[in-house]
Amino acid sequence: MSTTSRTAFVTGGSGGIGSAVVERLVADGFAVAVHYAGNPARAEQLVADIREQGGRAIAVGGDVADEVAMAAAFDAIEAELGGVDVVVNTAGIMLLSPIATLDLDALDRMHRTNIRGTFVVSQLAANRLRAGGALINFSTSVTRTQFPTYGAYVASKAAVEAMTMVLARELHGKDITVNAVAPGPTATPLFLDGKDEQTIDNLAKAAPLERLGTPADIAETVAFLAGPARWVNGQVLFVNGGLA
Repeated sequence: MSTTSRTAFVTGGSGGIGSAVVERLVADGFAVAVHYAGNPARAEQLVADIREQGGRAIAVGGDVADEVAMAAAFDAIEAELGGVDVVVNTAGIMLLSPIATLDLDALDRMHRTNIRGTFVVSQLAANRLRAGGALINFSTSVTRTQFPTYGAYVASKAAVEAMTMVLARELHGKDITVNAVAPGPTATPLFLDGKDEQTIDNLAKAAPLERLGTPADIAETVAFLAGPARWVNGQVLFVNGGLA
């Protein structure tokens, strides 16, 4: 599929996986909207780098759980880049704790960003993606590996998988694919934060490939779903090096 004149909106686009997704889609010829929540500097620097290399990019801000802010983001993308063909929901937060001792404020924060945020952006995408488009949400491989302390986070991502599967079927006849990517342990600041070296080494060795994933590994799968994978729909792709 030609990506000439196609536009992608990447929520959390200035983050570890998000920025890798942005760069990979730019390499495929996409114009990109790089979303940020609270720190515009990283998004604006990424946009400046893309423009310097001859690409088309803008930065858009806002809380993904705020439907007014996200509608305004779609408006800005349509006005400046001509429309939206691909939406990638990488925005998310991960707060770890045993379920028995979890601070419920942490549960509410993850619910707002990971569930409501994904729902808000997915709802807008369902109404505003052009034909031939793709919505790519983000889950986690921990929905299957069931690591301790991930209970609340996994609950939020299981909800993402469920809404993704339903929306794929609700968009029957619109020529829009809806899928989710479920990374395994990936070397990003979100994943590495708070883990000691032994824990990280153990997680790296758990996969048959005996390494952590990289943001580029995840971005490659997103590029597949955003471009040639028109017969992949209503699926969760586990991108984890074979982690059981």
